Amino acid sequence: MDTTSPGPSATDRAYTYAKDAILTHRYAGGDLVSEGDIAAGVGVSRTPVREALLRLQAEGLVRLYPKRGALIVPVSREEVDDVVETRRLVEAHTAGRAAESGAEARAELAGRLEGLLSAMRAEVDAGERGDKRAFMSADRRFHREIIAASGNGILVGLYDSLRDRQLRMMEEGTRTAARMRRSVEEHQAILEAVRDGDPGAARAAVSVHLGTAARLLGARR
Repeated sequence: MDTTSPGPSATDRAYTYAKDAILTHRYAGGDLVSEGDIAAGVGVSRTPVREALLRLQAEGLVRLYPKRGALIVPVSREEVDDVVETRRLVEAHTAGRAAESGAEARAELAGRLEGLLSAMRAEVDAGERGDKRAFMSADRRFHREIIAASGNGILVGLYDSLRDRQLRMMEEGTRTAARMRRSVEEHQAILEAVRDGDPGAARAAVSVHLGTAARLLGARR
């Protein structure tokens, strides 16, 4: 009996392809992309592309125009403000919760966070040879681990959506070596506060870190 797992559906592949193109700016805000363009890029028919675009419209990334295509929704100043504000609320809350948990749970979480922080340091130490995408992946997973430790799946899903939106807001060249080094230091402060069981320090460290992100993004609050 064949026990191999089926691969992703045509709709899932079209969704992943189009979403990645939006988040990495291959499709820029204001572009009008046709179903045929996406279908050709993925190698599928237009029907799964149409279904994928409906999912992306529900996420607020595109706006569909019948017989014309999908408009890539530009990032607005209000969206930048909203994303930063919501990240502050979610991450300060969950970092405080993590610091308030029992010693064993904190130690286990701190071990996972230290592994991700080591991965971030390795990319910083590699200099020009460093992989910024790997750094960003470890950064994202670091914060996600803290939120997941709260046991609140809704907050985890919200965080994933916020980070997707933030990825579209990052200008090319923002992730400099100096910024990456500072980010490592800010993450270290969050880790230490969680490990030490100090919820006030954990919330303060998150506030400092997201304050830096807010300035880079030009957020007004």
